[in-house]
Amino acid sequence: MASASASATAASATEGPKIVWNEKQRRFETEDKEAYIEYVLVNDGKVMDILHTYVPHSKRGLGMASHLCVAAFDHAKSHSMSIIPTCSYVSDTFLPRNPSWNPLVCEDLKSSM
Repeated sequence: MASASASATAASATEGPKIVWNEKQRRFETEDKEAYIEYVLVNDGKVMDILHTYVPHSKRGLGMASHLCVAAFDHAKSHSMSIIPTCSYVSDTFLPRNPSWNPLVCEDLKSSM
């Protein structure tokens, strides 16, 4: 039984926290609403401008900001949107570490990255 329990723990650790879309407040957030990534839609809703990522001190160092970014980028991809990485975490940390998401970056910004 210990190995089944360990497998379940390992699986949940790789899945990460549950991130929910709060459309009304234009953000993706953890279920407890403590960590979030905020955005605005521009260009008639075709572009998601990610403005700010916030993770409280108690949750830093756990990859939370990255999980929030993945939720936002997945949403943009599934809705055929581009992304403007205004948030410095997204532009300076997340995208360099996860270049597979670069195709979603708004075409007008790619030359400056």
